This record gives sequence, C-alpha cells and structure tokens, in this order.
Amino acid sequence: MFVYGTLMPGERYEAVAQAAGEAVNRERATLTGHLLYDLRPEGYPALVAEGGATGQSNTVHSDTVHGWILTYSARQWPAALAHLDDLEGLHLTPPLYARTLAQAQTQAGSQTVWVYLYARPERLEQPGCVAVPPGDWTAVADRHGATPWPGEEAAPDSPA
Repeated sequence: MFVYGTLMPGERYEAVAQAAGEAVNRERATLTGHLLYDLRPEGYPALVAEGGATGQSNTVHSDTVHGWILTYSARQWPAALAHLDDLEGLHLTPPLYARTLAQAQTQAGSQTVWVYLYARPERLEQPGCVAVPPGDWTAVADRHGATPWPGEEAAPDSPA
C-alpha cells in the first residue's frame, strides 16, 4: 500500500495505518504522474492522477509524490485492507477515495502498489484546495491539526 499523507510513518495517523496489524516492511517510495493537494479545512491530502484535476493553485506542481510503501503479512493483509478502505471512505456515497493500482519507485526498482486516489473532483475546484508543489506532505507546515474522520465532516458545498 502506497501512503502519502497522514498515514505515513511519523505522521499523525501512523498508528491508524497499523490498527489491523503492524506493517512488516516500510519503504520510502515515489509515485510519478500524480498530483498532491492539501485540503482545508479538512486537513488531509488529496492525490489525483495528473490531468485529473487543476486545484486552486498557480504554483508549479510536481507530478512526483513522495511517500511510503507499507507491506503487511499475508495473514494481516485482508483485515488491513478492509480497515484502510473504511478509513479512506470507500463506503461513503459518493466515495471519498478510490483504491487503484499504480507503479511506485523505490531504491530497488518499480513495484505495483495499491493507492487511494481522491474521488471528489468537484472539491478540487473549490477554495481550500492547495497544491503541494514538492509532492511531499511533510512540506505542509500545519499538517498536524486534528481532522474529522471521513463521513463526519460537512461537505464543502453543503450548509454546516
């Protein structure tokens, strides 16, 4: 599983990514052909395939996203995947994220990974969607603030 935001090692929800079991391997990786956004006031990232959104920034935007590959044991994988799918709002209508396969690059080479892409393109055209130019969530200064779980926040275009 490629993680690029709050679930990365050292980030505020690292423990959530391990709730179904400890990742047996963590490896730094990059994902090309994708763009990373910081959503405010939500306080979490949105990853989209390049060409899939424009966002609200005129900043030069990197198409390389930095993150980690988390590998779970074969025994833990089904529970970990179900847990992460729930966390990423795949069950919501409309879904918050969609899980898809992608090619990530590590020091050892290319690896096929699951990754969660943001699934609400209309949100990316609204205020509060800011490009993360270096493609690195750790470059977002105020990324450690508390945020609601998916489905608990009001939609940006609905009354609070």
